[in-house]
Amino acid sequence: MAETIEALVEGGKATAGPPLGPALGPLGVNIMQVINTINEKTKHFEGMKVPVKVVIDPATKNFEVEVGTPPATALILKEVGAEKGSGSPRSKKVGNLTMDQVIKIAKMKHDNLLGANLKKKVKEIVGSCQSVGVTVEGKPAKEMQKEIDEGKYDAKFS
Repeated sequence: MAETIEALVEGGKATAGPPLGPALGPLGVNIMQVINTINEKTKHFEGMKVPVKVVIDPATKNFEVEVGTPPATALILKEVGAEKGSGSPRSKKVGNLTMDQVIKIAKMKHDNLLGANLKKKVKEIVGSCQSVGVTVEGKPAKEMQKEIDEGKYDAKFS
């Protein structure tokens, strides 16, 4: 029966200390090997908390690291360089994204979004931008979603 350890680690900066070290120790795996694998897989999420799942086979001591993705809003805020979202997103904006940046975030979150295709996934990210006070191409989310529906950005989704 495989053992599973789940933790929230800072991208690229996991250590052998808590929460991972104490959980991995009793299972007899090479802790530094696990930590190095986690850091390698999470390095592009530097500065963000990332959900990580380590699945260990106690018999063989083999392990597998599964990395989740930070919440869409965390990726949006990192992309605009804001510490946190707007307290009043309707009136106060904290940043602006280009359509290419939104597509990049949609691709990072690909497996966790509900949309059937990239176009619909991008609309989900645009909606998330609205909730943290970020505009896209200088326009509010509703306007952008309408333009996406009209096919204005279809060339970027292929």
